[in-house]
Amino acid sequence: MESAKELPKAIAPVKELSTKEAQIDPFPFFRQCRESAPVRYDPQRECWDIFRYEDVYNVLKDPTTFSSVRPIKGPVLLGSIIGMDPPKHMQMRGIVSKAFTPKSIEELGPRIASITEELLDAVANEGVTDLVHDLAVPLPVIVIAELLGIPAQDRRLFKEWSDSIVKGPQSGSKEDMLQLYLEREKTRHELDDYFLKVIAERRNRPEDDLVTKLVEAEVNGERLNDMEIVEFCILLLAAGNETTTNLITNSVRRLAEDPALQTRLHEQPALIESFVEEVLRYYPPVLSLSRYATKDVRIGHTNIREGELIIPWIGSANRDENKFPAADQFIEDRTPNPHMAFGFGNHFCLGAPLARLEAIIALRIIMNRMTNIRFAEHFAFKPIRSPFVYGVEELPILFDTKL
Repeated sequence: MESAKELPKAIAPVKELSTKEAQIDPFPFFRQCRESAPVRYDPQRECWDIFRYEDVYNVLKDPTTFSSVRPIKGPVLLGSIIGMDPPKHMQMRGIVSKAFTPKSIEELGPRIASITEELLDAVANEGVTDLVHDLAVPLPVIVIAELLGIPAQDRRLFKEWSDSIVKGPQSGSKEDMLQLYLEREKTRHELDDYFLKVIAERRNRPEDDLVTKLVEAEVNGERLNDMEIVEFCILLLAAGNETTTNLITNSVRRLAEDPALQTRLHEQPALIESFVEEVLRYYPPVLSLSRYATKDVRIGHTNIREGELIIPWIGSANRDENKFPAADQFIEDRTPNPHMAFGFGNHFCLGAPLARLEAIIALRIIMNRMTNIRFAEHFAFKPIRSPFVYGVEELPILFDTKL
C-alpha cells in the first residue's frame, strides 16, 4: 500500500485557521495576508498560498502554466476532469456538459421545488429545524441521486461518501494524516465497487439517467472505460452535494444574522437571485483550489519553481478590497459581482447552474413559508472539517410560519 506521506501536505490545516473560531470566520486572516503576505510559502504544508484577486484570477485562467494534474500518488477521491488539463479536459468536459445544458437544468426546477416543499412540510409546524439535516443535505443528495439513477435507499451512502471526499485531517501530524489516508482509501474502494456495479447494470439495461449517458458517450470515437465513468460519477457526487449543501446553509445563516435583510427579501423577492450571488462571494462554499506550476514562474514579486504546489484562495479573492467596493459588507444587490466561488477558466464548475437553481428555489420557498428566522438559543457554530470547504455541520434555527 502507498504510504500516507504521498497525501499532499497542503490538505493539513493552515496554522492560522486551526481553531474553530478562525474556521468559522477566516476572512480577517485573509485580509491580513492580502495586505502583508499576498504570496507566501507554508513550509509545514509545502505549498504556496495566494490571496489577492488578481493573482488568483491569473492562476486559474492559465492552465498551461498552472496545471490541475496532480504529480503525486495516493488515494485520489476527486480525479476525473478536475485533475486534467486541455485538450483532454475539454473533450471529457464536453460529455458531461451535454447533460447540464441550460434547458436540462431548467427542466429540473419543478422537481427541485417539489422536493423542497416536501422536506419543509416535515418541519413546518415545529417552528424549529436543523436546516442542514432537514433541507440543505437531503435536497441536493436527492437531486443528484435521481440524475444518476440511484435508488432512494442508497442516498445515505451518497452523503457519507461526499463527506469523506471533502474531509481534512484534524492536524498535520503523521497520525492524523495516516488516519485520513486510510479513510480515503476505504471510501475510494467503496465508491469504485458501488459505481462499477451500476455501470454494469446500465450496460445491460440502459435507463434514462446520467450513468447511461456516460456509458454511451464517446470521446474521439471511443467509449469511456469503466474507471473513467466512475471518476465522473464521483465528481458529480461531490460537486452535486457539498457545494449546494453549503450554499443553502450559508444563505440561511446569513439571513439569521441579519433580520433587516430578511425583511428586504420578503418585500422584494426579486432580490433573491442577486442575494444568492452575494452569498457565493461573501460565504463561498469552497474556499480554495490547487494548481501545480509547470515551469518556473513569478507571481507578484515572488518566484515559484516548476512542480511546486499553489493554493489559490477563492475565499480571500472574493473579499479583495481592490476588486469589490466595501468587500466586507454584504450587499444583496451588488452589481457587478465577479466572484470566483465556482472557480474560473476552463475548470469553471460545470454544476454551477444546478447549484444556483437549487439555492434560488430553496430560498424562494423558505421566504414564502418562514419569517423571523433566527439561531436557536445557545447554538455554537461547528465548522466542517475540511481544508477547502466552507460551511457548518449543523444550523438549528427557529422560525415563525408565514400565514
